[in-house]
Amino acid sequence: MGKKTIHVSDFSGTAIQPDDEVVRVVVLEHPDLVAGPVRLDATPVEVEGIDDAALDVAVVEIHDRHGDGEPRRVVLTASEFDAMATDVPMAQLLKTAERVRPQKARRGAERVDYGTVEHAGRPHRGRVTEEEARLVRERLDEVNKRLADAGIRQVDPTDPEHAARYGFPTVP
Repeated sequence: MGKKTIHVSDFSGTAIQPDDEVVRVVVLEHPDLVAGPVRLDATPVEVEGIDDAALDVAVVEIHDRHGDGEPRRVVLTASEFDAMATDVPMAQLLKTAERVRPQKARRGAERVDYGTVEHAGRPHRGRVTEEEARLVRERLDEVNKRLADAGIRQVDPTDPEHAARYGFPTVP
């Protein structure tokens, strides 16, 4: 007995043929997104108008007494944000404003053992050990639930990169 995998577009449910291009759409933020970023597959035709529909927005953090010391992230149209600058045009203000550097991760942090079920399958730059690959293959549902709960991409055994990384059998 054999198995056949059919890929379908997450947007339309139509079958994606093996020779067709698959476009990966990663949803980073959405009001209905509860567990962090997700990946959707689509055809090129389904997403060809996405750039035309894009909005010019400004994403800002407000650091004030609200939020218990945590900044509030706000998204507004670029024109609404630009209108807030009444003394000098916003474009000029942004060119001359003080630069803010993102906080760097602390060096010397504790080393993560990806060969444990607690961390197996998490994205990392290092080499995947046989222990981590075995855990991901044998406990895929558990690993993916933990990853989804943490808002991290899940392991997809049909993704050629994931199949190679974790030793899943590939379908020709």
